[in-house]
Amino acid sequence: MPRLARFALAVVVVLGYPLVDRALGWGTLGAMLPILIFVMLALGLHIVVGYAGLLDLGYAAFFAIGAYTTAFLTSPQSPLANSFHTDFWIAMVASFFVAAIFGVILGAPTLRLRGDYLAIVTLAFGEIVPRVFLNLEQYTGGSKGLNPIGRPHFLGYELGFDQLPWYYLIVAVGAISVWAILRLYDSRLGRAWIAIREDELAAASLGVNLVTTKLLAFALGASFSGFAGSIFASIFQFIDPFQFDFSISIMVLSMVILGGLGNIWGVMAGGVLMASFDRIFAERLTGWIHQLGNAVNAPFLLGVDLGSSRMLVFGLALVVMMLLRPEGIFPSQRRRQEMHEPVHAEFPAEAEAYGEVRTPV
Repeated sequence: MPRLARFALAVVVVLGYPLVDRALGWGTLGAMLPILIFVMLALGLHIVVGYAGLLDLGYAAFFAIGAYTTAFLTSPQSPLANSFHTDFWIAMVASFFVAAIFGVILGAPTLRLRGDYLAIVTLAFGEIVPRVFLNLEQYTGGSKGLNPIGRPHFLGYELGFDQLPWYYLIVAVGAISVWAILRLYDSRLGRAWIAIREDELAAASLGVNLVTTKLLAFALGASFSGFAGSIFASIFQFIDPFQFDFSISIMVLSMVILGGLGNIWGVMAGGVLMASFDRIFAERLTGWIHQLGNAVNAPFLLGVDLGSSRMLVFGLALVVMMLLRPEGIFPSQRRRQEMHEPVHAEFPAEAEAYGEVRTPV
């Protein structure tokens, strides 16, 4: 199918989904809101992990920063309510830039780190930020959280409890994010990220500024998480530090890896797949398993709860993927070639290391 036809089909499916959901009585539109928010998170993390090749295990911290920025600027309970109170749209833009600033703050001390060391530092950052929000109770409400949070107004209409306007708002913000990320990928900056991911030394020798390029990767990756956090806070009207724990970072990273590194469409597919299992299919599959247990008189099936065991399911899925399809479900062409095409080494010893023996010409 031509690319334009696939794109048109995707647009029709996304825009028409609420109508199909309502017509068939699925009742999944409410669950689609957090699913799409997680897809936005995966898009932002893909800049850091998929394009620049920098492992970030604390991505939920930027999600929290975006959510709390919007809460501070719009909630009547925030410490800024009396001195500086604004509407949702300004708060959402502010969340974008505040998250980007904290992305730079995280990226600056980690520029010399790679691999495990970078993962440990980002993991620590992801644990520190929720603890800070928890302990600054006089400003953040601590474990009690903040609520209510300002909702967006559009043409005099406030987005309230109706899920349909929220769905199209997230789709619109997500579409803008996809367009921006694709433009970044095809830009000089995007190619610099890919060069750093492949070989930092070679990239530096070609004139790529490693410091600036890495900082921009952290900043832009974090900024899209700020968008997601802003919408998340406004939809659910309540945030507390426990909503942004380590499991969020792991889940979003799993979406990127499962979908396919280097391919933004694969990342979105992986995000929808994993988040849909978490929000929709786990509960329904659990019910079907219980029905099967009653039908065949198998008591152990009655104790199965896929919802509480979702991390186990995600872990098993990742293990299977790494064994059978390590490049992901929908990888980029470059990633697919890296994982499957043979390496043509110049010498037999090198070729044998890659499973291919050739006689030098």
